[in-house]
Amino acid sequence: MAPAVAASARQSASGRERNFKDKDKPDSVRNSNIVAAKAVADAVRTSLGPRGMDKMIQSGNGDVTITNDGATILNQMSVIHPTAKMLVELSKAQDIEAGDGTTTVVVMAGALLDAAQNLLSKGIHPTTISESFQSAATEAEKILEEMSSPVDLSNDALLNKMATTSLNSKVVSQHSWLLAPMAVTAVKKIINSDNDTNVNLKMIKIIKKMGDTVEESELIEGALIDQKTMGRGAPTRVEKAKIGLIQFQISPPKTDMENQVIITDYAQMDRALKEERQYLLEICKQIKAAGCNVLLIQKSILRDAVNELALHFLAKMKIMCIKDIEREDIEFYSRILGCRPVASLDHFNAEALGYADLVEEIPTGGDGKVIKVTGVQNPGHAVSILLRGSNKLVLEEADRSLHDALCVIRCLVKRKALLPGGGAPEMEIAVKLRNLAQTQHGAKQYCWRAFADALELVPYTLAENAGLSPIHTVTELRNNHANGNSSYGVNVRKGYVTDMVEEDVVQPLLVTASAIKQASECVRSILKIDDIVMAVR
Repeated sequence: MAPAVAASARQSASGRERNFKDKDKPDSVRNSNIVAAKAVADAVRTSLGPRGMDKMIQSGNGDVTITNDGATILNQMSVIHPTAKMLVELSKAQDIEAGDGTTTVVVMAGALLDAAQNLLSKGIHPTTISESFQSAATEAEKILEEMSSPVDLSNDALLNKMATTSLNSKVVSQHSWLLAPMAVTAVKKIINSDNDTNVNLKMIKIIKKMGDTVEESELIEGALIDQKTMGRGAPTRVEKAKIGLIQFQISPPKTDMENQVIITDYAQMDRALKEERQYLLEICKQIKAAGCNVLLIQKSILRDAVNELALHFLAKMKIMCIKDIEREDIEFYSRILGCRPVASLDHFNAEALGYADLVEEIPTGGDGKVIKVTGVQNPGHAVSILLRGSNKLVLEEADRSLHDALCVIRCLVKRKALLPGGGAPEMEIAVKLRNLAQTQHGAKQYCWRAFADALELVPYTLAENAGLSPIHTVTELRNNHANGNSSYGVNVRKGYVTDMVEEDVVQPLLVTASAIKQASECVRSILKIDDIVMAVR
């Protein structure tokens, strides 16, 4: 009897243990996480590279967006799975850090997750994989540093090539001859080329207007204001303009709280109206006395920025009035026009004004108008770009593409080094890491090899999207890199492997380095998760 009791006790103990520790759960959670994240990566994989396809995204309220930009696609997708959201965050992070390569970073993360899944099925512990990926990514950055070449910011032709490479994969790639030099000029205007390490892109004001084609877009040495003049007989064109920027309102004051003034007869009403008229006239006179003839008024929430009577006075004094300047644009306009924002009437004097040769209202097709300020005396580090497009979709895509091109030039300012494009850096890392993997011990060797194989997905996808035979192309590319041709990449125009530097396909070091770093960090954090706990509020 005794042995049977002992056996049943053992059984119940092991049963308790099994209930306590569910062996399969971490594996299934990890697998479901990897599958969810890979699904997101596969969704944007087809839009990688110059031959990549575009996505049409329809939002809940019926707005349609057509785009090729990885960050935009993922941002608009309503992703529910928490791990898939990590990939959306990943492409946002890349967008902030480098601005370009948002699709690449997601494709890389998907490839690394695939590699990790294979390693997990071999029975390698997730922590081992995670640490090996970390060391492999560090090694990859060193390889990139070695193959990069320094860049001189005064070499415009080279910078144009960079911006063109970035624009090649976009819908507006046929206009890259115009947009690329525009991006380069804009960034160079707002930096001191010798010692700046970052670019404040807020100082490049892009104004989008429907009508005409993208080719009509122009870079303006001066300011563009996306508002109409207030009219009422005021001039719409002012030469030798003295520009004032005010943050107070030209309208009768209101009390802070709700209250009523009871008027019993007309004499009192007249007095109130006279007082209002006098108050406004005083303000207008003081503005005129300072010598101002173009007035920008900040947008006001609580009361009218300027009322009809004040507009009438300003028009009589031949002062051009533009209201509703957005609060976040105040810094831009004060920089570019060289005027000081004035918050109270007492400080409004001649010193606070900016000067420009010409302020005029230009029509932009339809009923849209834009105010253009040219011949600014001391153009601070700021420029404006007027973007045109035949319809809303093209216009918005042009805006996003131009932003990517600006970011590419910004990357060069941050780190002045460049790499060949076309999947060359990824392939070079893959070949070098495979050789280095031989020097590692144990499971680490497998992990490094898997990391190297995963990076080959980028040239593979480039070839696949261009309709080439991916296996043939990648094998040929690997062969070239093994023989020491480190700048060879997939040439999607000619359909075979060529030297990318000769083809003028170049990209900043920061984009690729940041992509590999971010992708491996994201994969590491996904691998470390072994359970999802719902916190019910």
